[in-house]
Amino acid sequence: MAAEIISVTTEEQLQEAISIRTKVFVEEQKVPLDLEIDHYDKLGDTAHHLLICEHGEMVATGRLTYYEEDTAKMQRIAVLKEHRAAGYGRVLLLALEERARELGLRYSLLDAQCQAERFYEKLGYETISDEPFDDAGIPHVRMRKKL
Repeated sequence: MAAEIISVTTEEQLQEAISIRTKVFVEEQKVPLDLEIDHYDKLGDTAHHLLICEHGEMVATGRLTYYEEDTAKMQRIAVLKEHRAAGYGRVLLLALEERARELGLRYSLLDAQCQAERFYEKLGYETISDEPFDDAGIPHVRMRKKL
């Protein structure tokens, strides 16, 4: 894999990230668009968006927001369906974790779809919610990792 990790710094890149998320969450998983797009979907210092580019095509995206003083919240992690078996989800999450460390954060928190819980466990995340909860009609669990 010769993927390039891109820190989103332009409106065009941000729209690429939103396009990937729209395909994955809105079209595939039927999350309402008004729940998917929020106040973090802008350029600035409240969120750090990343893209993965493979052979000139944007194939994955994710973002980091600030949850607590020392904790990053990993959100909107999405890989286009036709690229899911290539390991981009792992690469993306590791890049987000590295960005969190660069920002001086000590923990990573995320709300994982239950069907992806094992994926995150393999990357060192521990489930901290007692029971699954609903987010946009999809069962999730809260997970945490020390960076």
